[in-house]
Amino acid sequence: MPSTVIREMKYDAGTQDLEIAYTTGQRYRYKNVPEKIFKELRASLVKGRYLRHHIIGIYEYEKLNEAD
Repeated sequence: MPSTVIREMKYDAGTQDLEIAYTTGQRYRYKNVPEKIFKELRASLVKGRYLRHHIIGIYEYEKLNEAD
């Protein structure tokens, strides 16, 4: 399902890293995100809302370089 907030997302099940490229060009890597949370985000109809309630402020993150 397309998102007005997320341009791209990648998940690494081995490290449990979730990388989000936002439509603003910013990119973040959220650490130790369970695969269940990633799957729920991917299936969510309103991804921005899911991010705010279940990921942002809950999981440690790092800001990456701006997306191309």
